[in-house]
Amino acid sequence: LLGQNEVDRRQRKVLILSQDSFYKVLTTEQKAKALKGQYNFDHPDAFDNDLMHTTLKSIVEGKTVEVPTYDFVTHSRLAETTVVYPADVVLFEGILVFYNQDIRDMFHLRLFVDTDSDVRLSRRVLRDMKRGRDLEQILTQYTTFVKPAFEEFCLPTKKYADVIIPRGVDNMVAINLIVQHIQDILNGDICKWQRGAMNGHGRAYKRSFPEQTESTSVLAAGKRSHLESSSRPH
Repeated sequence: LLGQNEVDRRQRKVLILSQDSFYKVLTTEQKAKALKGQYNFDHPDAFDNDLMHTTLKSIVEGKTVEVPTYDFVTHSRLAETTVVYPADVVLFEGILVFYNQDIRDMFHLRLFVDTDSDVRLSRRVLRDMKRGRDLEQILTQYTTFVKPAFEEFCLPTKKYADVIIPRGVDNMVAINLIVQHIQDILNGDICKWQRGAMNGHGRAYKRSFPEQTESTSVLAAGKRSHLESSSRPH
């Protein structure tokens, strides 16, 4: 809807990053469990939170960064990386993006996509079967890890959301509101967000971007805004 998918990645004003890219490198033993559906990818410890925080901080500072590429079939981090260039608005999505406070405090707008549990399960089954996994393994992993982790780690972070979006992709009213908000940022109609003056610890983060209109920042009145939503990776 923003028309950014047709723009060269070096010139995009809006980009999307996924928490999925920051899954930890598994040991041989962990990978063997993962291939059997016995590894918990929905636990906060499954993510490389230090790398995630460092990468987001570099993005906030307007640096070009390399984001890891994760292979969900082999459960491994590939040697190839994705180069991410500076953008005006960054949407960072994932199931546990609100769990870590240091990362949670970086965002100006927090969106929680609230989808019916039956819909989540059906989507997961269809997706994982395309990845070559059998139905029994998918359902076992769901009942053993996914559902309990959702209830313990993901769902409680809903309280940190500024906006809760029911029905996900089917909620065109909410989507259009978000699109309009982003367009206002890009057009310079929103020059500063009050929340951006300080981060959660009372420290100001500022960065000037020459030859570009002042808009918003993740951490301060600067150039960049992070918008995020929850999804289901594994």
